[in-house]
Amino acid sequence: MSERWPTEIRLSGDKRLLTVAFDGGGRFELPAEYLRVSSPSAEVQGHSPAERKVLGGKRDVAILSVEPVGNYAVKLFFDDMHDTGIFGWDYLFDLGREYRNRWSTYLRELEERGLSRDRTASAPAKASHGGGGCGSGSCGCH
Repeated sequence: MSERWPTEIRLSGDKRLLTVAFDGGGRFELPAEYLRVSSPSAEVQGHSPAERKVLGGKRDVAILSVEPVGNYAVKLFFDDMHDTGIFGWDYLFDLGREYRNRWSTYLRELEERGLSRDRTASAPAKASHGGGGCGSGSCGCH
């Protein structure tokens, strides 16, 4: 059971900012891009830290909807069709509390890999998952 409990979860009108406040303190405005590239899904995180993916091209991503999952999390549906991450209360709190460090790490990792936050003309709107990797359904986690 989560130690954190949200008192507010609000999606901005432009669908690019999720505001989350917690009963023990802490109110965070989390950009959709940050949430998308930090998704707790196996597609992004892999099945171990070594498999974690650094995603580029998500600057303009928006959150289409926020749906409750029981009383412990929300599922975010992004306009690039990603919808497999379940964001628990503790994870959302950690994302808010650690935003500065996580975001600077993300930007550094993009640069190290020669990736951009912007979607390039040659990049598809939704990543292809050929070859049987996670996200294709053949790994057994989906």
